[in-house]
Amino acid sequence: MAGSVPPNRLATMSQRISKFLSLVLRHKPDTIGLNLDKNGWADIEELLSLARENAKIDLDYGTLAQVVAQSDKQRFKISPDGQKIRANQGHSISVDLELSQSIPPDVLFHGTASRFLENIRVPGLKAMQRNYVHLSASRETAQVVGRRHGSPVAILVVDSRSMVADGYRFFRSDNGVWLTSDVPASYIKFPDA
Repeated sequence: MAGSVPPNRLATMSQRISKFLSLVLRHKPDTIGLNLDKNGWADIEELLSLARENAKIDLDYGTLAQVVAQSDKQRFKISPDGQKIRANQGHSISVDLELSQSIPPDVLFHGTASRFLENIRVPGLKAMQRNYVHLSASRETAQVVGRRHGSPVAILVVDSRSMVADGYRFFRSDNGVWLTSDVPASYIKFPDA
């Protein structure tokens, strides 16, 4: 698929494939009839076949591996044997990513569009349709994430040290995203505070 494709067209194709993978590996595998195991893994051959048959996406193993390897956010992971693929985090379906509890840095960050601040001030950060709240170890990463939701971007500073002391659990996904069930507003420093 990617053989002699011009770079700008290849980038567009990669983005389209990445969005497709997010849909079927994080949210709606049934859209194409894909089966995920309890840990979120899908058989790559089945995925490729169903992508062609049910989504009309001409995807081969090489292109899939290239999209996974070149993803700036490393959203997906191919198993060591090269037979399976899964999303690293961001699921709205129930899967066990086999994450071990980890101690985060003392402070984590969450980027969001400024227009959402008032909706966060009282309840804090909630997982919403996902299984976890996603947090970043760096302000820069949070800035990039926040831009996806609109501009101007607000960076929330999370007192993860106090959260851990109070019994909250954190997990670190394979691509470095910090995950927790929720972040009450009392642990958040808002940009105007």
